[in-house]
Amino acid sequence: MLTDVHTRDVQASYDRVADEYVRRIADELQHKPLDRQLLDRFADRVRDAGLACDMGCGPGHVAAYLHGRGVRVCGVDLSPAMVAAARRLNPAIEFRQGDMRALDVQDGAWAGIAAFYAIVNLPRGEVIDALRELRRVLQPAGLLLLSFHLGDDVLHLDEWWGCAVSLDFTFFQSAEVAGYLETAGFVVEELIERAPYPEVEHQSRRAYIFATSEKP
Repeated sequence: MLTDVHTRDVQASYDRVADEYVRRIADELQHKPLDRQLLDRFADRVRDAGLACDMGCGPGHVAAYLHGRGVRVCGVDLSPAMVAAARRLNPAIEFRQGDMRALDVQDGAWAGIAAFYAIVNLPRGEVIDALRELRRVLQPAGLLLLSFHLGDDVLHLDEWWGCAVSLDFTFFQSAEVAGYLETAGFVVEELIERAPYPEVEHQSRRAYIFATSEKP
């Protein structure tokens, strides 16, 4: 586990908002048809290939969705409070605390990774190294489904849902992240963008990228 100040701030902030995050986010996929469609595609490709991971799992709703579609899945999150919530809500799924930049996972352990907004609290300068780590733990030709907010800004929060936090949310351009993925050794297959769903989420455009780890 990395212990720099930024990491401690992110971890502590999500620990503080965990209960409210569960209340607001745990059922969000019910209201996001494109997200469900893309996760269905992900599930179809990894279902028979091995274990998949919900990276930055929060309360485990993405893992639960994949589990419901026959995927063998685990979840990883930096926040112990989020991991505890995910375990409580989804007792049939394994969740563990971990840092996506330094995973306690063997090379080639996972058939796929669904990383919904897992990179949004990383500074731009750390994204490529984080993606290299995701590639390390994927099987040859393993599948990554990565999502993020579209834009150029870094949004800082000192307060979130009535809780004191210290969080930066980094917005990215699609071509920028595609370039990061290629630098990290991925092959980008497809890039999808959508407008925000009204009254369901933060009103930013969203992007999703399917990418595969190259065969050695």
